[in-house]
Amino acid sequence: ALAPDAAATFPGRNGLIAFHADIGDNGPQIFTIRSNGHQLRQITHVDGVAALPDWSPDGRRIVFTLNECAIALVDADGGNLHEVASDPGLCLGDASFTPDGARLVYTRFDFALEVEQIWSMKIDGSDQRFITDAGGPDPNVSPDGRKISFKGPPDGALFVANIDGSGIVQISPSISVTYKHDWSPDGQHLVVSDNSDPAPDEAVNVVTVRPDGSDWTYLTHYPAGFRANVGGYSPDGQWVVFRLEGPGLVPTMYRIRPDGTDLHALYASSTIVPRFIDWGPAARHRPS
Repeated sequence: ALAPDAAATFPGRNGLIAFHADIGDNGPQIFTIRSNGHQLRQITHVDGVAALPDWSPDGRRIVFTLNECAIALVDADGGNLHEVASDPGLCLGDASFTPDGARLVYTRFDFALEVEQIWSMKIDGSDQRFITDAGGPDPNVSPDGRKISFKGPPDGALFVANIDGSGIVQISPSISVTYKHDWSPDGQHLVVSDNSDPAPDEAVNVVTVRPDGSDWTYLTHYPAGFRANVGGYSPDGQWVVFRLEGPGLVPTMYRIRPDGTDLHALYASSTIVPRFIDWGPAARHRPS
């Protein structure tokens, strides 16, 4: 039997890094950059908001949240941008691909019921299916396709459940972790940052944890006032990418080994600040 491709960060050669950044009155747009910090490129120019990018398994497309409450796809070069799903009574977003690239998992907020849930659908927007109402923000599928992770109430901790929504396990302490998290390509760990709303005398640091909640391990140890907001793993599993902000610092994107060593700065800017960073695989061509 062939092992499925991984979801969240897909295994393979390291490709482009995607993120969204605020660019003034027009709101956030999506950018890509090479993993050496060169060749920054804006790939969306929508009239509104393009945010929360997530790479496809073949590295050819990015799914993102369009104008806060719709889901859209765009090719890695910025072409073929189109809306996948929207509904005036719902807010849809936070989409990410399943291992086979055929479906998207996403957050769905029902305005009338005031309920946040996780659903899945085909990449054309059809066949929408309920998964769980135990949480919502940033749902991601595990590399073997059997688990889903998400941020959930009441404290905003990190949870893992079976792909059908059963068997929910809290895997972080009862703290509000940051919005973004990611599975390692081998499925053995998740990476997250430990504080979504720090007080002035608190820090935000990058942590890895196993899917059963064991081995809560800090990769960074920044002091109060510094915020290390994680993006995710590299496709080869050798790096974790994050954004660091703090007193006297220009916001900087860094990479670090999963054991907390070998820190490298990739990109620094006070105007194009990377948020919701997602490291994609090198593009694979479809068979002819």
